[in-house]
Amino acid sequence: MSEQELVRRNALTELYQLGINPYPPEAYAINASTENILQEFETNPEKFQEISIAGRIMSRRIMGAASFCELQDSSGRIQLYFKRDDLCPGEDKTLYNTVVKRLLDIGDIIGVTGFVFKTQMGEITIHVKTMTVLSKSLRPLPIVKEKEGQVYDAFTDAEQRYRMRYVDLIVNDNVKETFIRRTKAINSMRNFFNEQGYLEVETPILQPIPGGAAARPFITHHNALDIPLYLRVANELYLKRLIVGGFDGVYEFAKDFRNEGMDRTHNPEFTVLEIYVAYKDYLWMMDFTEAMLERVVKEVTGGSKVTVNGTEIDFQRPFKRISILDAIKEHTGFDVAGMSEAELREVCTKLGLETDPSMGRGKLIDEIFGEKCESHYVQPTFITDYPVEMSPLCKRHRLNPDLTERFELMINGKEIANAYTELNDPIDQRARFEEQMSLSERGDNEAMFIDQDFLRALEFGMPPTSGMGIGIDRLVMLLTGQTSIQEVLFFPQMRPERIRKALSPQDFVRIGVSEAWAEHLIKAGYTSVEAFSSEKPAVIQQKLNGYRKKNKLDLPAIQMDEIERWLTTPENTAK
Repeated sequence: MSEQELVRRNALTELYQLGINPYPPEAYAINASTENILQEFETNPEKFQEISIAGRIMSRRIMGAASFCELQDSSGRIQLYFKRDDLCPGEDKTLYNTVVKRLLDIGDIIGVTGFVFKTQMGEITIHVKTMTVLSKSLRPLPIVKEKEGQVYDAFTDAEQRYRMRYVDLIVNDNVKETFIRRTKAINSMRNFFNEQGYLEVETPILQPIPGGAAARPFITHHNALDIPLYLRVANELYLKRLIVGGFDGVYEFAKDFRNEGMDRTHNPEFTVLEIYVAYKDYLWMMDFTEAMLERVVKEVTGGSKVTVNGTEIDFQRPFKRISILDAIKEHTGFDVAGMSEAELREVCTKLGLETDPSMGRGKLIDEIFGEKCESHYVQPTFITDYPVEMSPLCKRHRLNPDLTERFELMINGKEIANAYTELNDPIDQRARFEEQMSLSERGDNEAMFIDQDFLRALEFGMPPTSGMGIGIDRLVMLLTGQTSIQEVLFFPQMRPERIRKALSPQDFVRIGVSEAWAEHLIKAGYTSVEAFSSEKPAVIQQKLNGYRKKNKLDLPAIQMDEIERWLTTPENTAK
């Protein structure tokens, strides 16, 4: 443990010795919030003469008989003023002199009662009358400092922020706003669907067949049934079964899972919205989608425009529409309509795109569009009318049977939504599934499985239907101006954390540190031999002599030449 962690544990012990439970079981009654106080105090000060509030200490200024703290609750930060004789009106001043001045730390959670006033400097402040320790923090927070608009010592390391999102939310004020916007977006979409009379439903996550999308699934095993099960890659086929069952419109905000790569726009677990509406087609769904997104953006941001990485994106209707074959022709010069698989491979070679034998016509066209066209569509654009090989669940185009009635919505160079006029011909659907199986036999591990029960459902008759799916995570990235999906997921998937073995004094002795000082290096805050060895000798001297003085060690002051000997031993320089 570091010196600060040891100090906090000692404070914890002392609190118990004083008869103070630093983790009390009782509820703490709150009647005010920081936001409420800061917004209303000026116009209605009488309302805040007896307030109770709780939150986390974020800074402290300890003086003599009076001290200040900054308290952070879920809505913001406000200053607290402690006056010894008001907090401790009797003879016993322990609560102020010992607890407030010595045993409280930044990060501790406290509850206070008192009244609100404005200081001579004009800052709205709570004058504390009573104080209760609600949770003692045993680890120090990263201290983010701000002066004249400049932020210092910010908690910005991406890996640490994602692993310790709880710390990220505490110290980086803007992070919470990202997730508030996420919830607002989902609520706005839900309200839009409910106003149309569509039903929100739930479908299985564990599925016997991973249908509804061309993707590699996660596989698990059900012990009692002794069968393999798959985490769903899509909820499409179950929602269509409900349309067969008689619902006119159903939707689901679902967690889907795909055992594929991870990057700035892909996470193996992600949130998707899928909606299916009977007696509609993909043309209707385009109108519906752009109307829905325009409303969501306005309700979340207050306008129709968002800025991502310096680029302004406008969600004002109508969105541009272009067929995928026209898009490829526009950006590559190749007209791939009607080309055979061999001809498409030749085009890929000319464009410098890698292919493999498992890729059929659909995958080859998808590769060309994804690599050469997708990035050009920054403003909202519907890419329409995909070749039939790319869309095994989609109805053939009413004017061209080689195409399908499908669109993908591209925004900022990425797919945000995917929609079809759904295939409801069970014979055609079976043939499409069988084509997918032939691709699987060629080595395409993302080809769809044949779902016999879904085919049986279609044979009972599914009305003409349009369905649409939206990637919620990517949509929230747009709404919050983020360029990484990890920024809009509370807990993104990470590689396993490398846990260092516990540091011991002998680790420092082995690089030449004297045994007398070795045990104190850990307590002084050195968390690794590498961190110690990379420190400048003057900094080490200042830190260790400060630690020696503070803890009254029975050791002579450390001299610079001794530190330099430690840092220049063969064992150390070899590192």
